[in-house]
Amino acid sequence: MGCLAVIIALAVPRIVMFGAFLYTDWFQRAFDNRVWPILGFVLMPYTTLAYMAAMLNNSHAVTGAWLALFIAAVAVDVAHWGGGGHTYRRNSHR
Repeated sequence: MGCLAVIIALAVPRIVMFGAFLYTDWFQRAFDNRVWPILGFVLMPYTTLAYMAAMLNNSHAVTGAWLALFIAAVAVDVAHWGGGGHTYRRNSHR
């Protein structure tokens, strides 16, 4: 069951990004080029979505509550990177 939760947590933001790319112009309005959304899709999807939301809803500025959302998204993305290594090290000592 835990593995299913991880798969869902990794897939959902990418599915949302793919749908936003297909059905809206949000990426074109939020980003100046295509490199950042592609890197965000691969490496930091929650951060990319938070940045895109902040840029679209706060007249192209990441301030206030949008900054808090952005920082929380960075923390979630970074936690995904380190969580697997911590679990591996903890389980390998048994």
